[in-house]
Amino acid sequence: MDKKLDKILTDISELTVLELSDLVKALEEKFDVKAVAAAPVSPATASAQAGAPAPTEEKTEFDVVVAAAGTNKIAVIKVIREFKPELGLKEAKDMADACPFELGTMKKDAAAEAKTKLEAAGATVELK
Repeated sequence: MDKKLDKILTDISELTVLELSDLVKALEEKFDVKAVAAAPVSPATASAQAGAPAPTEEKTEFDVVVAAAGTNKIAVIKVIREFKPELGLKEAKDMADACPFELGTMKKDAAAEAKTKLEAAGATVELK
C-alpha cells in the first residue's frame, strides 16, 4: 500500500467515534455525496441475482438412528454404552434388540464417529 494511504488509515484509526462522525459529515459536504449504509442482501436475493440456486445451510447436528444391530450385538452394545454411558448393560441390550432406535442427537463430528464405530461393530446406521 502507498505510504500516503497508510498514513491516512493510521490517522483515521486513531480518531474517536465523534471525530469519525465529523469526518464523514465533512466528506459528504466536500464531495456532495451521502453516506448510506448498504442494505443487507438476503441469501435468496443474492442467489437470484447471481442466477445460482440458494446455498443450503450445512447441518451441525444429526440424529443417529441404528436401523439394525446386525449379528454381533455384543460389539454394538459396547458402542451404545460408549456413547450413552448412563445406560446399564440391560438398557443398552434392550436398545440393540429394539431396532430401529435413535441413539440421540449429536454434533457432526460425534455423529460421524458413532456411525463409524457402530458400522465397524456390524450395525446399520443412518444419520438424519
